[in-house]
Amino acid sequence: MGRVIAVANQKGGVGKTTTAVNLAASLAAAEKRVLLVDIDPQGNASSGLGYAREAGQPGEASVYDLLIGQPRLDDVIRKTDLGHLDLIPANGDLAGAEIELVPMAERERQLRGPLRLAAERYDYVLIDTPPSLGLLTLNALCAADSVLVPLQCEYYALEGLTALQRTIRLVADNLNPGLDIEGIVLCMVDSRQNLTEQVANEVRTHFEGKVFTTSIPRNVRLSEAPSFGKPILLYDIASKGAKSYLDLARELLARHAGDTHPAGKSSEGKSPEGQSGDGQTTPLATAASR
Repeated sequence: MGRVIAVANQKGGVGKTTTAVNLAASLAAAEKRVLLVDIDPQGNASSGLGYAREAGQPGEASVYDLLIGQPRLDDVIRKTDLGHLDLIPANGDLAGAEIELVPMAERERQLRGPLRLAAERYDYVLIDTPPSLGLLTLNALCAADSVLVPLQCEYYALEGLTALQRTIRLVADNLNPGLDIEGIVLCMVDSRQNLTEQVANEVRTHFEGKVFTTSIPRNVRLSEAPSFGKPILLYDIASKGAKSYLDLARELLARHAGDTHPAGKSSEGKSPEGQSGDGQTTPLATAASR
């Protein structure tokens, strides 16, 4: 069984979608089967992988249909330019989904069934959530095993983290037992600013053991990549941003080194991290060594 991770923070502009897209791509570069699910009505994770928000044919299924219409999982999955990375895109219909969900029974669990099925086929299912704590985010939290929190090193982000932690605890107590914080990723880090170091130290103190060692720097190439519909690995693999997300993927994989694999796969014969089954170096190891 693969792992379902919601990438969530109700504060906008903290690097949430950038992290979802580029972490998914980096895990795929490590030859893990990855599914990225875009449940943000803005559709930025979809466009960041080259699938424009209004790109589909009329009537083409999207994550909206998983929430409302329940089509087959295969009907909503799209291939990407990375062989091990698939996408369930968002489109314009998702904007009204929260209103449509209100009268439905089990409205907060509409994604859980489909994504648990997806976890049987993928090593990682990453969910890019909207910058809010509404029904769409609640569906992601109910479907997830854990929550990865991108955090910008500023004061207001700390306030938002406290609210998110409270929401995660409520969901774990009432709807999804076992849900916990996977980890906190410090994003848009500028080491020249004293505030960055102060916030980072405070987060590490209050969330001991939860903050990833890898942090994501401010990087122009990271900001440019979405306009070309590419993750940073395909846009500029030599950039600091690409190397940081490869390091983050490596750190996440190390945390789950003993996890079981999806149906049809076995941990037997698995090569050391950074190598493929035939002993050849994978893109993750190649890029990280540059």
